Amino acid sequence: MCRLALKTANEPFSPFDVLQAMEAMQEGYDGSGLGLLLRGLEFSDFKYNSANPILSGIAHTEKALYRLNELMQDKGFELKHDHEFDVDAAGIESKDRHKYFLRVYKLPAAWSDFDKEKIENELMLTRLFLRRNGEAHNGDLTVFSFWPDVAMIKEVGWPLGVGKALGLDAGRIKSRVCMAQGRQNTNWGINLYACHPFFIQGIGTMTNGENTAFIPIKDWLTGTHYPGYVGYQSDSEVFAHILHYVTKQLGLPLEAYKHVITPLKAAELHDHPQGEFLLGLRNVCRRLIIDGPNCVMGTLPDETCLLVMDAKKLRPSTVGGMPGEWAMASEMCGVDAMIPDRDRSLDFMPMREHTIIVPPDRQELKIWSQFDQFPLRQAA
Repeated sequence: MCRLALKTANEPFSPFDVLQAMEAMQEGYDGSGLGLLLRGLEFSDFKYNSANPILSGIAHTEKALYRLNELMQDKGFELKHDHEFDVDAAGIESKDRHKYFLRVYKLPAAWSDFDKEKIENELMLTRLFLRRNGEAHNGDLTVFSFWPDVAMIKEVGWPLGVGKALGLDAGRIKSRVCMAQGRQNTNWGINLYACHPFFIQGIGTMTNGENTAFIPIKDWLTGTHYPGYVGYQSDSEVFAHILHYVTKQLGLPLEAYKHVITPLKAAELHDHPQGEFLLGLRNVCRRLIIDGPNCVMGTLPDETCLLVMDAKKLRPSTVGGMPGEWAMASEMCGVDAMIPDRDRSLDFMPMREHTIIVPPDRQELKIWSQFDQFPLRQAA
């Protein structure tokens, strides 16, 4: 199994806090990889404007870095900040890492008249373009994300060891949200793109479990011909894309996500106050129903965080915290490591019908049940 840890707080904190939670849960994974997603960023040596996108990835050769510079310049992006990791190469297993990059760019002047939707689409297309460029050059350039106020780090190795090797314990990078997953791909060969979390247009998810319905879900998503529904080096990447489809394409609220991936039974929908709508949703999205066991944690562009379980509930999870900071983890000891001074009696272990939501203000933990009503459209 994998292990997951997520912390969200009003005050930015070091990702090393979450890596220590991963260490506390070390018996639950094999130490073959680390993936981090940071949101709500703060750099110690740069005053960051959260409207500017951050490009996250790895240039595996000097030529790749040079080519990246040219590609971004040709597209009109102006480099505002290039975070320099304090890398201890001895702590990194792979030896083809010329430069890890978190680069802040100013949007091209040609985009000045673009609306929000157009900018978001162009950022996604730019990320995919750079990814394809790296793949066309024998994988010498790896790009994880390109989005405002989001950074991603992925590497092979033990999470705490990777964190120390990249200098994440120095506090030079902090964030209000940090997601961490502690295992490489289990179904195919080692591939950094297969390492959780997965990201698309501001939406990130990570999963502990196995999705045996992967192929029909992947085929349905790719059949929509949406340009961002590509990749799939891991069977868990579809969870991020389904969340994107539900909230961005269908315009439904977060609560609808659970009804799509694990819909209620027909008899349960018969007694539901929104049963007619939900039955129609289940029929239309039936190819997106997952087959677990799975525990999914995620985050949205407004810093909302979520946790859902599938109906089998064979993967553990616990959530706890206090107003202003909350943590989710595969094991209680992971929550202990991130928020040790909370009231443990208020911790919650979700069941198959629950969606756990931590809103952007982080004042309370919302426990929503599929048997409850919810708004049929997202709030404006």
